[in-house]
Amino acid sequence: MDSLTAACARMLAAGDVLNALKLVALRDDPPALALRGVAMARLGDYARARELLEQAARKFGPHEPVQRARCIVAGAEVALAMRQLDSPLHMLAAALATLQARNDHANALQARLIMARRFLLLGRLQDASATICDLDTAGVPASLVAVAELVQAELALRSLHMERAQIALRRAQAAADQATIPALQAEVTAMQKTLQRPAARLRTADDDKTLTLAEVADLFASTALVVDGCRRGISVDGTWLSLARRPILFELIRALACAWPGDVSRQSLIATVFRLHDPDESHRARLRVEMGRLRKLVSTMAQIEATANGYALMPRDNRSAVVLAPPIDSDAAALLALLADGAPWSTSALAQALGASQRTVQRALADLQANGQVHALGKSRVRRWVSSSLAGFTTILLLPSVLALK
Repeated sequence: MDSLTAACARMLAAGDVLNALKLVALRDDPPALALRGVAMARLGDYARARELLEQAARKFGPHEPVQRARCIVAGAEVALAMRQLDSPLHMLAAALATLQARNDHANALQARLIMARRFLLLGRLQDASATICDLDTAGVPASLVAVAELVQAELALRSLHMERAQIALRRAQAAADQATIPALQAEVTAMQKTLQRPAARLRTADDDKTLTLAEVADLFASTALVVDGCRRGISVDGTWLSLARRPILFELIRALACAWPGDVSRQSLIATVFRLHDPDESHRARLRVEMGRLRKLVSTMAQIEATANGYALMPRDNRSAVVLAPPIDSDAAALLALLADGAPWSTSALAQALGASQRTVQRALADLQANGQVHALGKSRVRRWVSSSLAGFTTILLLPSVLALK
């Protein structure tokens, strides 16, 4: 490493991007290209940054595998900042293997964190969890520790493990403060604020109140049978039954839970679920069929008994029944509640779950996308929608401080 390149790396690490760029602006050797790429990324020109990093990786070639792998990792981070998620993962996985084999612990960790955040954006929560299951953050920069804890916190929040999420956020806060990177500190603060925002409404016969994420988690940990109108499912003692793709059955169980411990008339159920106000015998027959299907699905959680007037929900073991609803009554709130599970949804599946037309759902998704609350993956028939991260991902571009171009 020559003196100019070393000086450039030190300036980039210190945040002096423009003066660093001046040192290598006219050079095309691989180390200079890599540093120019990082500098352009720091200036927000991600397209040029990616181009320079790809040039640097090609010029390093197979005889310098570690340097090439570091450039691939930096390029992957730039792609993440651009939200370009359609590129194959095999190059990043190969770079990660190279860095691990050469004991470049810090850059290998950064590669895994980039991979995990990409999985989060793609709605592949199990893959994200597997990627960070055995992370070792000992001896790495504080900024990487903060990112690792933020990923842990987001995974915990998605699964309503509040204690685990709060521990991860406290660690992330400490690491971000030590790293003194403002964007990283802002990301921690943004995620902490999600804990205080209304996450759902609890509907009972006498009350309707908003709940935070922690209160929702407490409700799921209680003995009550929870009919969750946000994610469209039922929960008892940690057992989850999704009815998101069975909208008729979900509307039936919600109507019964809202009336618990009383019953609901057949005419009211037909009007609520089938949206028919002048039912005939065929509609009553259809109600019996759908109720039979629901009985079979929830048999381990509750009984559904026929009464003289209609039907009544009877949770097993004398439990109570409660109903959760989205915090705001609107198509957008219902969409966000469904997408909050982090999984990718098709437009048709969302329309089916909400009982709305695909065109209505498409208009609502377009508004949410414009506000940065959801984003689309793929095109045409394979397009899927996922919610944005609970807090915007900070692209920290640590290459100058971690790359160690010695």
